[in-house]
Amino acid sequence: MSALPLSGIKILDLTRVLAGPLSAQMLADLGAEVIKIERPGGGDDARAFGPPYLSDPEGKANNNNSFYLCANRNKKSVTVNIATAEGQDIVRELAKTCDVMMENYKVGDLKRYRLDYESIKAINPGIIYCSVTGFGQTGPYAPRAGYDAILQAMGGLMSVTGHLDGEPGAGPMKVGPSIVDYMTGMNSSIGILSALYHRKANGGEGQHVDVCLFDTVIASLSHYAQIFLVNGQTPPRRGTWGNGGMPAGVFRCTDGELMLVVGNDGQFQRTCGVLGAPELATDPRFLKNNDRVVHGKEIMAIFAGLFLKKPVAYWLDELEKAGVPSGPINDFSQVFADPHVKSRGMQVKVDHPLQHDLSLIRNAITFSGTPVKEYRAPPLLGADTRDVLATIGYDDAKVEALKAQKIV
Repeated sequence: MSALPLSGIKILDLTRVLAGPLSAQMLADLGAEVIKIERPGGGDDARAFGPPYLSDPEGKANNNNSFYLCANRNKKSVTVNIATAEGQDIVRELAKTCDVMMENYKVGDLKRYRLDYESIKAINPGIIYCSVTGFGQTGPYAPRAGYDAILQAMGGLMSVTGHLDGEPGAGPMKVGPSIVDYMTGMNSSIGILSALYHRKANGGEGQHVDVCLFDTVIASLSHYAQIFLVNGQTPPRRGTWGNGGMPAGVFRCTDGELMLVVGNDGQFQRTCGVLGAPELATDPRFLKNNDRVVHGKEIMAIFAGLFLKKPVAYWLDELEKAGVPSGPINDFSQVFADPHVKSRGMQVKVDHPLQHDLSLIRNAITFSGTPVKEYRAPPLLGADTRDVLATIGYDDAKVEALKAQKIV
């Protein structure tokens, strides 16, 4: 089998919680060796973010919960107390041998430990140093801590998410998953990969990559934010309505709901036929997509009445025959039971010390020549400390002495 795309790349990962760890996990999936630095005793903050935790065969409490498990596969866990001089020395020694160093501490925190970019650059000029923060390395908010939900609010995402004004429960709403963390992790990975390519192709220079949740969420608002930049008006919340073609949204049927997106005029005509109301396609209010956007509430109300006549499966079957994009509203049990999801292998099994068939979500990228086929379970806290420190000259006696001092 061909080597993975990032084979030979070594990453020192000082990130915690979600955005940074997700980025490091993506790079680890692609073949990079990722050394995760965790606090002795407690480890990554995510380990304490609550249940569910894996069950220990002996009934002991442990720190392997879903939040940690989702973002830390294919890594090595090394415990180091970076608040101590000896711990800082260990991190610097490891950094000398790495291509990339990642961190998500508050701006300036690592400078007092001489683990900031300038300090690491002095001992490894080619290092790609990626800082992941809430608000970035510069600007008046730079010193602030930032979590996903705060940035969903401050970045404008919540202002355009939620029920339509006038509907029950209308008002700003957070997106369910920590979507800003995930997107920030993707941007971090793109930044690191771009910097690695630049270093290889353009003379061997390293650099500091600054990625933050605030920039990411604003950039992610794409056409929503562009509407404001064009006309100065914030788009209204649309609930489940689509973002282009109309009509688009959730429609209730006799036994449940489905999601429909009518993307163009041809699809609209065919949908009207499926619904038994072909005359709607020639109604002057609905002839073109722009017309249907203007008269959105009217066409959505008409469609709502028509969909109430038959069950979900009937409509999905007929819409598929007509080539109109639609789908069921699945919960997670339905997602992972879906034959297409199974065929794509989105659920992978790993051998974890506490659960030999632990399910994880596979990396979403598929390569023809360098496929990601093997996954290693998210490591137990400190599982690789001894082996990794041996690579920088720490023998067993030295490691035991450091353990006694709670440095590792």
